[in-house]
Amino acid sequence: MRVICVYICGMLKSKNSKQNVKKDFFPTSINDLRDKYYDGKHLTEEELLAIQNYDKYRIEYLNSSKDEEEFDKRYIELQAKANLADYREFL
Repeated sequence: MRVICVYICGMLKSKNSKQNVKKDFFPTSINDLRDKYYDGKHLTEEELLAIQNYDKYRIEYLNSSKDEEEFDKRYIELQAKANLADYREFL
């Protein structure tokens, strides 16, 4: 754990620290693709399909909740997936 912290601390001091840490440790997520889209950058057909598939999955998964408590848990779960999961999981 200490090695990772030292590495991250070193990366934070670099010129493009945010991009370097993101690239080195985390996969490209659905929310990363949305940010890219809203910034006016081109998305590949695969990236657009992943967003579309995620949105369909999200609606179906939330609508299948049995009660409000389950819905709330699923909503938080989906937020985490959109932020952390590799977008290719939705292809």
